[in-house]
Formats: sequence, structure tokens, C-alpha cells
Amino acid sequence: MTASEPGDVADVILVRYGELALKGGNRADFERQLANNIRVALEPITPAKVERSWGRILVRPERRLEVAMRRLQDVFGLTSISPARVAPLEFAAISDLAERVFDEALAEWPRPGPLRFRVRTTRSEKSFPLTSVEVDRAVGGRLKERDARLTVDLAEPELLVGIDVRTEGAYVFARRLDGPGGLPVGTLGRALCLISGGIDSPVAAYLAQKRGLSMAYVTYHAAPFIGESAKKKVVDLVRVLSRFQPRHSRLWVVPFAAAQVAIRDVGTSSYRTVLYRRMMQRIASRLAEREEALALVTGESLGQVASQTLENLTCIQAAATLPVIRPLVSFDKEETVRIARRIGTFELSSVQEPDCCTLFMPTKPVIRGRPELCAELESRLDIARLVENALAGAELVSIPPQG
Repeated sequence: MTASEPGDVADVILVRYGELALKGGNRADFERQLANNIRVALEPITPAKVERSWGRILVRPERRLEVAMRRLQDVFGLTSISPARVAPLEFAAISDLAERVFDEALAEWPRPGPLRFRVRTTRSEKSFPLTSVEVDRAVGGRLKERDARLTVDLAEPELLVGIDVRTEGAYVFARRLDGPGGLPVGTLGRALCLISGGIDSPVAAYLAQKRGLSMAYVTYHAAPFIGESAKKKVVDLVRVLSRFQPRHSRLWVVPFAAAQVAIRDVGTSSYRTVLYRRMMQRIASRLAEREEALALVTGESLGQVASQTLENLTCIQAAATLPVIRPLVSFDKEETVRIARRIGTFELSSVQEPDCCTLFMPTKPVIRGRPELCAELESRLDIARLVENALAGAELVSIPPQG
């Protein structure tokens, strides 16, 4: 049955988006990508029909409504999600359905005592005979009579009953789950994230995806000096992050010990970390070509560690052939940790495992690196051979979206 048939009540998920509405002539492209990302996210859970309606997207799952809603909370571009019931465009039917939805919400309300509520109606179907305010007053008055503890509060309601009057029917809901916001993954191109087992780079990848970037990953592994558990840790982190994008997440694991030994042997130990990172940028730039990525993403934050002074970041970025995006550049550690906890990477990142950046660490790293000294030290290395050997030994791990 369709929403316009008399007596029909159907489960539907009403999803809203914010920033996409400001995209002007490109709006339809963003909406199409968002609808596709929703379909792909729900595929492992339930078949679902996804319909685009002006300013909204309607999702009709065949089953597992609650699980589907939780999954949609990881789809970038969505600002909020509501399970809704659908009534035909008749005031009596809308009012009856609002009463049912309201009763269900009251039955689940977590505490006794006074309860502030309101009804809020939006009306894109202008032929409907009542205005939004008239619907609010009529339905709100009817609901208030149902329970002595209820008071109307238009400014700060604890329970809000929404009525969305559209051409095909009226959607009634009393729950609203937060979405992650941002832009749909895939609308702004593709990037390659340099990811380690630490706290910062997974959060940087998350934030870059939130701005519409599809993400591939590269990590550097210094076997035999570093064990396989360090590699597994990064794979597990990418698996957590994979739920934020519709396609498989591709992780390149690059052997890096030979490059580090060569850098160690050129002397001037204070520059080792900067030279490591310059080599990583070169290799990542080449891998980005394979991934058709237009930028690199790193978890660097200005001034957080010795290698992240403005001078050192300048030296490091000079080795890349693509723009380097640093989502965390102005973050302090506490801000990054809060996000890591929220997205589920913090506990994994907090497991103590050595990584390649700790190998042959200098006791006194350079604070203000000089590009000319980097170039002089690297003139003693066979840069091209080291890069080609690392690329030849790179392993690709493909990780499906998790939900």
C-alpha cells in the first residue's frame, strides 16, 4: 500500500540533511550520492527502498527498523533520523496517528512527573486546508487532554511530535536520532590517509570523510624490527573507520625498515624523524596515483610533537607531490581524544604497540628543520631505489564496510 491509501500506516525512516540544501545547482548530485550511500549502508541489514523528496530522504526498510536507524547514524550527510508513521492527507487521520505515536512515546518515557511537549508541523503540500499553526494547535490540544502531567512548551519541549505534510502523505514522528552531519562520502573526491596505530590519524581520516572525501589508507611497517601485531592494530582501526564510507576501504601496508636503516646511516640523527616522514610523503604520493587520490591526509597537529613545528611541517610537506590536508592542525589532544572515543577508535589506539616511527628515534630531534639540510642529507641516499623497493613490497588489504 502507498501512504495515500486510506487507513494505511507504514514504517518509514525520515532522514534530514543540512548542508546539502545550500549546494544550489549541484544539490541533486549530492542528494544522489547520499541516497546511494544509504542504500549501500543498509545492504547487509535489510533491503530498503530509498526515495528522494525535496529536503528529505525517505527510507523504507523491509525489516529491522531499529538496526537500520542505528546504521544510518554513521552515514555522513545526515543531520537527523526519525522513525515515522504515514497517514493520508486528511486531518482526522493525521490527528489519530499523532495520538498513537504520542502514546507510544509516552509509554517509553524514562521518568515520571511533569512533561513539556509540543507539536511542530511543516507543510510543503500547500493545498492541505489547514496551516501549520492550525495543525499544531488542534493536534496539540487533543494530545494535552490525554495526560494530566503534560504542559505545552513551544520553546524547550522535552517531547516533540513532528508532523511533516507532503504531497504523498503526512509523516508523524516523536523520536529524533542525531546524524553525523557533514557531506556524503564520495562527493568531494578521494584522498589517501597516512595512518598509524596512534590516536590522531584515525580521527583525521574520520574528519576528512565527514567533508565528503572517500578514503584509502597507507601505513608503514618496519619488519623485522616491529612485529605483526602493529600491522594488525592498524587493520583493526581501518575496519572501525570503514563503517563511515560505502565502498571497501583499501589499506596499503608498506615495508619501511630498509628506508629507515638507510636514513639512520647517513648521520645527523636529529633529522631522522623529519627524513622518515619525507620518505613517507614520497611513497604515499606514488600510491595516491594508484588510488586516483587527489590529496594526502595526515594526523599532524601544529606543535604537538617535535616533528610538528611549522618549520618541520614545511620540510616534510615539500617531499609530497599532492596537497596535504591536516584536519587536526589546530586541535589539542583532548579534542582529538573526545572524537576518538566517540567514533570507537580510542581503545584500539591506546593499546601499546611499537610502530616504525619509534625505530632509531633520536635522543634530541630537530625542532626547526632546514630544507637545505634535508636536501643535503638526502643527497647521500638513493631515494629513487628506496621508494621503488618500498612500492614493490607494498601489500594491499581490502576491508569491507562494517555495520
